[in-house]
Amino acid sequence: MARWALWEPVRPEGPGATPDVGFIEPMLRRRLSSLARMSLRVAHDCAHDKVDVRVVYASEHGELVRTTSMLEDLAAGEALSPTAFSLSVLNATAGIFSILQGSTAPTTAVSAAAESFGYGLLEACLQLASAPDVPVLLVYADEPAPAIYGLVEDGERSRHALAVLLESCAERNIDCCRTDSDMPRSTESQSRAFLRCLATGSSSWYGDDTAWHWSRR
Repeated sequence: MARWALWEPVRPEGPGATPDVGFIEPMLRRRLSSLARMSLRVAHDCAHDKVDVRVVYASEHGELVRTTSMLEDLAAGEALSPTAFSLSVLNATAGIFSILQGSTAPTTAVSAAAESFGYGLLEACLQLASAPDVPVLLVYADEPAPAIYGLVEDGERSRHALAVLLESCAERNIDCCRTDSDMPRSTESQSRAFLRCLATGSSSWYGDDTAWHWSRR
């Protein structure tokens, strides 16, 4: 792992509630959702100087807030915005970052429920192993599901984004082990558990029947 970047709101509303994305031109910036802004902020912080970096974008809910708003418009008999529709797909943010970078490198989108971060990281590692000379950027971002869906999470789910740049020449290495488990499900998100590994040297996260273990060396 060469670099990593985290963004999370300083406060729920007002200054610090949304990331600064001044590096994006205003017309596009106005169209971005809060999820896209978080994602692009950490991607820029982590890999703005990497022109041809491959991108793996992972999210548990993706653009669910935007999609829900579109569904509400349909229910009210209103026409859908083509721009909103085009930016509602899971890989839209990865595509925007590629355009900002002027990159033609491939992008991959991953969504695997509560294990989206882990499988996104696994995908990024496999891509690096397949072509060690080309760096891979993992971007994970998520926010709670809209209230209309009721309680869909059974643990802590805060709005945040995390980017990890993988390079074969990196001095810092993270080992990952995934096993079967009958431990109680973790209340924190996978990405938070991974951040604990970066801070303390090791961490674990438990799903319904799986365990993920990370250790830093």
